[in-house]
Amino acid sequence: MIVLQIYVDADACPVKKEIEQVATRHKINVILVSNGGIRPSINPIIKIVVVDQGLDKADNYISEEICFGDIVITADIPLASRVLEKGCLVIKNNGEIITENNIGNMLAMRNLMTDLRAANPFHTQTHKQFSKIDRARFLNSLEKLIQQSKKIVN
Repeated sequence: MIVLQIYVDADACPVKKEIEQVATRHKINVILVSNGGIRPSINPIIKIVVVDQGLDKADNYISEEICFGDIVITADIPLASRVLEKGCLVIKNNGEIITENNIGNMLAMRNLMTDLRAANPFHTQTHKQFSKIDRARFLNSLEKLIQQSKKIVN
């Protein structure tokens, strides 16, 4: 029997508390992967993995450790692409579910924006505030993915 786990690209994840609540209700282990600075949890389902400092260290750990049917929570589009190839389910911090159907467009948009920023050194990027609507959408989407994953692994 395959054991479902949730891997979190945790360094800038604003929904760690929500992940813990949902995972506790479903009795699913959560692995928070970061370069450091994550507060320990007394919850026995939460495991914190601190990787070395460096580009893509957390991403590499997650993509090496995941198993088919696991859920990965990340805003990193290249990581999402890597774990989708291994049969995992992916959700962004704002509740957007990443699938094989939309990852190509997301990668293309990411690459376009990278090129635009590189071409204009004065470009300043503005980030949308994380809202209550994002949090609610995340909770609904995570619940949906857990149900979907349970069907896959059982």
